[in-house]
Formats: sequence, C-alpha cells, structure tokens
Amino acid sequence: MDLKESVRNQTDVGLRMTRHLFLAEAKGQNMVFSPLSIHVVLSMIAASTKGPTQDELLSSLKSMSTGELNSLASNLLPFVFADGSPSGGPCLSFGNGVWVDESLPLKPSFKEVVDTFYKAAQKHVDFQNKAEEARAEVNSWAEKQTKGVIREVLPPQAVDSSTRVIFANALYFKGTWDDDPFLY
Repeated sequence: MDLKESVRNQTDVGLRMTRHLFLAEAKGQNMVFSPLSIHVVLSMIAASTKGPTQDELLSSLKSMSTGELNSLASNLLPFVFADGSPSGGPCLSFGNGVWVDESLPLKPSFKEVVDTFYKAAQKHVDFQNKAEEARAEVNSWAEKQTKGVIREVLPPQAVDSSTRVIFANALYFKGTWDDDPFLY
C-alpha cells in the first residue's frame, strides 16, 4: 500500500473515532483529542502482538501489516508533529512511551520498531514490587512531555502488581488562534 492510501485509511479511522467520541462521550461539550495520537499508540500495540489480537488491531486501523503502520509513522509523524515555535509557529511536542514489567523481556525486533519508527521511551519497571514508583515515573514522563500541563495521567491505584505493560502517548500544543474558535 502506498503512503497516500495509508494516509487516507488513517483519516477514515480518525473520522470513525471522532464520530464515536463526539456521539458517545462529548455530549454537547467541547472535546479535544488527537486521532493520530490514538492511531500511533494502537500501532505500537499492534507491533507488540500476534495472531487474532494483531489481526483485529490491523483491521480496525485499516492496515494490511504492522510494517505498513510503521512506514506510515516514520513518514508522517516528523511532518505532522514538527515544532514550528522556532519559526514563530505553534509549539508542538509529541511523545510515546512503553513501560514493561521487568519479568517480561522485550523482543529485540519490537524494541527496534518502537525506537526506530515511534521514537518511544522504553523502560523495564518492577510492577510487582514497585507499582507506585512505576506509576509516578509514567506521570513524570507525561508531565515532561506536556510541559507541565498534564501532571497525572495515571491516578492512584491505576497501576498494581497485575500490570504488565503501559503504552503511553502525549501531545502538547501551544499556539495562538487567528479567530476565537469557541465563539461559534
């Protein structure tokens, strides 16, 4: 599949998510989310799975393979999430992270995909004995990625000894609107 078709498919997936979120969750309120961020984290999860789980993720993401998803990420993310603040544009930062229980080895092929295509932070943590420390580490990462805007992505007791993997994605945007977008 070529890049244009992958982008079209990703756009269709994003529109499907948008429709669902606005109908089921927003219920007449303002809502901000990034379909591309959701697509990226689901793509990373797809890269970590096999069999029916991976097939279901690929189908939901309208993709034939994880290689296709990886290619889309490596070609699209640097352009979409380029920080324009040095040239007077908006400040934009985007980060991905994967925290894995230390009892689970990361396959070298997955580690390479996550590092090469998704530029994700990767860390082994001790969810069995130090779940609260792992939660604090993920929250600290999110706070850094969002320049202090999001201080707690995982509330107390969200991580415990049954946790095995945490996939995270953070998006920070700061810009000036030409028109007030909330007056319409």
